[in-house]
Amino acid sequence: MRAAVLTAKKSIKTVDQTARSLLDTEVKVRIHAGGICGSDLHYFHHYKMGDFPVLEPFILGHEAAGIVEEIGSGVDNIDVGDKVVINPSHPCRNCEYCIKGRELLCNDMKFLGSSRKFPHIQGMFSETFITDQKQCFKVPSELSLNVAAFAEPLAVALHAINQAGSLLGAEVLINGSGPIGALVLLAAKLAGARSVTMTDIRDAPLSVVSELGADKTFNVNSGASILTDEDNPRGNFDVAFDASGSLQAVLAAINNIRPGGTLIQIGTFAEPNILLPSDQLMIKEIIMKSSFRFDKEFAWAVDYLAKKQD
Repeated sequence: MRAAVLTAKKSIKTVDQTARSLLDTEVKVRIHAGGICGSDLHYFHHYKMGDFPVLEPFILGHEAAGIVEEIGSGVDNIDVGDKVVINPSHPCRNCEYCIKGRELLCNDMKFLGSSRKFPHIQGMFSETFITDQKQCFKVPSELSLNVAAFAEPLAVALHAINQAGSLLGAEVLINGSGPIGALVLLAAKLAGARSVTMTDIRDAPLSVVSELGADKTFNVNSGASILTDEDNPRGNFDVAFDASGSLQAVLAAINNIRPGGTLIQIGTFAEPNILLPSDQLMIKEIIMKSSFRFDKEFAWAVDYLAKKQD
């Protein structure tokens, strides 16, 4: 079995690895499609993710779909030949957060393709991947595996929308027009946002989100002052999502959120310790919340993609 292994900063090598035998409830999936997450890019370019450095070579990849190639003797709901998408979250299901139904915050979370634990948790950028049957979600045979692999990033977007609360009639700002920002745009529209404004520092992704339904787009490479509405100097957005991981973008969002508005932080910063204007957050009573990965939204994302197979 060949796998793409991160061996050093900006170095990924194809390495032959020995495939192990299956446990009773495990399945072997031949990977056909995988997405490259922003976290994978952080690992590749910076050899770390936030506060968690890479301490050993490991396999990246946590957005993947494929076809079941082999099943263990105790697998009862999946057959060889099924198309599946793999949930990369492995909560312990025993800690206080899991017991309270907040598995996302698990004290002993094992997330595929992550350096947060040591030894690192291996990812799915390999020819085949072995996992427990409970991590596999079947999708219709007609559904493209390229589309199925979107379940994980879509789950991230759905969790961010969930964190924001009701968006009915809201004026929404999304900083960062990459894949996550684009998916948050689609989810915000489905959640009833009145309008969605998107920003980026490049024209190409802004062109994509315009086609996806963004009401306004701004290239803020020369500065974020173009977001300011002279008629609403204290802010003109009800909710802002930051999918950029840029301090400048977050500061611009705070400047342009209406008093009483909400800021949802999704993007990861290359340097995790940033300074925010706490006084401005306070006097505008801005609600600031984080959105980290997903919980029950993974199943929602798979179901949504499966039903939109046309």
